[in-house]
Amino acid sequence: MTTTPTTPSNNTHLSPAFPGRAPWGTANKLRAWQQAAMDAYLAKQPRDFLAVATPGAGKTTFALTLASWLLHHHVVQQITVVAPTEHLKKQWAEAAARVGIKLDPDYSAGPLSKEYHGIAITYAGVGVRPMLHRNRVEQRKTLVILDEIHHAGDSRSWGEACQEAFEPATRRLALTGTPFRSDTNPIPFVEYAEDGEGIRRSVADYTYGYGDALANGVVRPVIFLSYSGNMRWRTKAGDEIEARLGEPMTKDAISQAWRTALDPRGEWMPAVLRAADRRLAEVRKAVPDAGGLVIAADQDSARAYAKLLREITGSGPTVVLSDDTGASQRIEDFRTSENGADRWMVAVRMVSEGVDVPRLAVGVYATTVSTPLFFAQAVGRFVRSRRRGETASVFVPTIPTLLTFANEMEVERDHVLDKPKKGDDEDPYAEEADLLKEAEQEKNEEDGDAGDQLPFEALESDAVFDRVMYDGAEFGMQAHPGSEEEQDYLGIPGLLEPDQVQMLLQKRQARQISHSRKKPDDEADLLEMPADRRPVVTHKELLEKRKQLNTLVGAYVHQSGKPHGVIHTELRRVCGGPPSAEATAGQLDARIAKVREWATRMK
Repeated sequence: MTTTPTTPSNNTHLSPAFPGRAPWGTANKLRAWQQAAMDAYLAKQPRDFLAVATPGAGKTTFALTLASWLLHHHVVQQITVVAPTEHLKKQWAEAAARVGIKLDPDYSAGPLSKEYHGIAITYAGVGVRPMLHRNRVEQRKTLVILDEIHHAGDSRSWGEACQEAFEPATRRLALTGTPFRSDTNPIPFVEYAEDGEGIRRSVADYTYGYGDALANGVVRPVIFLSYSGNMRWRTKAGDEIEARLGEPMTKDAISQAWRTALDPRGEWMPAVLRAADRRLAEVRKAVPDAGGLVIAADQDSARAYAKLLREITGSGPTVVLSDDTGASQRIEDFRTSENGADRWMVAVRMVSEGVDVPRLAVGVYATTVSTPLFFAQAVGRFVRSRRRGETASVFVPTIPTLLTFANEMEVERDHVLDKPKKGDDEDPYAEEADLLKEAEQEKNEEDGDAGDQLPFEALESDAVFDRVMYDGAEFGMQAHPGSEEEQDYLGIPGLLEPDQVQMLLQKRQARQISHSRKKPDDEADLLEMPADRRPVVTHKELLEKRKQLNTLVGAYVHQSGKPHGVIHTELRRVCGGPPSAEATAGQLDARIAKVREWATRMK
């Protein structure tokens, strides 16, 4: 059947099922990007459509608006929504009900009751019985909504099952809110096109990134508060190792130091949780129902963090565990808590993706999953904007990979099927494929040691406030937990315009530098270096320094005859520090000076 494209704004001809307001009550009409995406779809009427929109932007509203239009115009007769988790399929059913679309989230087999417009299922459910769902879409014209479609690449069996089940579908709408995975498993129903270098990349039909959403006030700006500290642990071989978070070390040592920090028996986690609760208290002065979320690595840690929060706050937090049959209800109770009476929630992975709790404003990233996909999804739990001036605050350990992700929140990335040839630049995402593989092996994270090839015993840890990252720039210097310097940053008001946040951070850093210069060296609260040696360096400036270093190394290659990798390795050996993608501004400056020195000697 051929239909004439119409825009949803001219809704006099639409059925009562057409949404009069966005699900979750976040808008009275379509946002500009949702309207633009609808216009793009209706203009082409494609069989497949991929919409990439940052977490918190309102993908559900867009999808249900489109579903309502297609049902009303008899383009389709039924809807199938595929979601990553059991909780999310129920959330989809609830959202659809608000706009007059009835989805059965408990469907398993057999004929569907005539009262429903369709079903909501999980990718795992499709994987178990793909032919059942193929038969359903063959019998009636179906719109399939594939929520967070990157999950169809989680395993070959899931991808193949989706391909088999939904290949006959009349229309397919794919949604994702994060940068695509960096493995090379093709994602079903996603178009790939070769770029100028012959690399096949995913092609989105409509993209609405975090940077655009932030500029439009659709999402909150995020303040990242980073904490370092000294870690001590015992390896499987019996060696005791001590290191400081953020200092140059091997990948294995970073992993072990990170897990030592997250051990609830040390001092790092209690100190960070106390700081996060103080931040939440400040935010609640302006946003009374604001809530906090701790994303834990495993169930034992989640329970231990909940106990620490009870000791800190005097009340028990909501604990959400993936194998708990009451988890969905607990999330809903926390979301609708009267006047925000429930302050904290602790969860493993269940609330990291898609779960909608708009009042979440403060987060603690207490998991060792270190892929940009997971990080972006986790941070996405805190960015949904409700009114002007709200900000999100996320506490993270000083792990170079996480700091890179935090500074690149606005970078839009596609799914790449072909691995680019190794070039001269050191790629900050070079290890992501291995990290993603590790993360997926520990998907349920029920046991902190499951799948871990670095068994160790955490012996001791402490915490040090390290820095604040905001809008690509870094502010602040190291300070002891509980100090006046730390409180300066924890006490930033909860309602501020983005430019006011930047101005306040600059003022508080200037004050901290001024105070530190007046103290004798032995009384200084700083634990890394004097204030005048820690200037603010924006992420763009760091990128420029890396580019400058790589340019100089490239020139020295022709002069010395040595390969790029050999020169980079020699620079690291002589100057110290991690790969240039993780190096500080000072470390990059030292390498730039050194390679210039080498080049001068050869002339």
